[in-house]
Amino acid sequence: MEKLLADLNLCTVCRSARCPNRNECFASGTATFLILGDVCTRNCRFCAIPAGAPKPPDPGEPDRLAEAARSLGLKHVVVTSVTRDDLPDGGADHFHRTILALKNTLPESSIEVLIPDFSGNQKSLFHVLEAGPDVLNHNIETPPRLYDKLRPGASYERSLGVLERVKSRFPGMITKSGLMLGLGETHSEILEVMEDLCRLDCDILTLGQYLKPDRDHHPIVEFIPPERFEIYRRIGRETGFRYVSSGPFVRSSYRAREALEKTLQLRPGVGEAGKSSERNPI
Repeated sequence: MEKLLADLNLCTVCRSARCPNRNECFASGTATFLILGDVCTRNCRFCAIPAGAPKPPDPGEPDRLAEAARSLGLKHVVVTSVTRDDLPDGGADHFHRTILALKNTLPESSIEVLIPDFSGNQKSLFHVLEAGPDVLNHNIETPPRLYDKLRPGASYERSLGVLERVKSRFPGMITKSGLMLGLGETHSEILEVMEDLCRLDCDILTLGQYLKPDRDHHPIVEFIPPERFEIYRRIGRETGFRYVSSGPFVRSSYRAREALEKTLQLRPGVGEAGKSSERNPI
């Protein structure tokens, strides 16, 4: 995996964000590709990806990423990016071209994109959706009370708006979001976020433990015991999510294919991932 990624000059969020599951995922030939560079224009207090001035987008990256996915024989491809507030479209066209490259190279595989908020640019969001991903993921990350401290430049209402516009424009699209726990949120705040997401018909929810990347990041306020993660999983299902992955090491794209497959079983009238005209409007 490391050699393939190096040979094709590709980044993964697995390595850039120091994901605790990357050994398991790399060993099984899966990865979450990170496009648009490995430097972010925002400085979230929980994220290991460095902030700064990123380089211009690499026009050859979409095709190289598709080649890597083909070489790995991936049946489900997850693509995310740093936030690119420096670009007029926030990097939406690069996402669009990456999705189309994957569809052309791996027509039988499903595609999941984990997108930034594009600074609320509706045109950018719809440009990504028109390429026809199977899953649109945008993470809420934490309750609104903690946004100013943890997510400068982001907005809870704006992030909810991303997920709301997806369903309003493409109601059959599978949507997904996630929360990190242990940053100082309360039990009632977690439940309120779940309710907000369910009101937007969000299909999939992930809940995982925040792990401090280094001494300069936000401290861990609490280690959530596994049994409480199980309680949140049950509450999430009762609240209305079609699939909930909840555990200390759960991350947005962990076992993403499994989440999609189980969600599809609960979506009447939708066939194999990537083949429904309702879910892939293009």
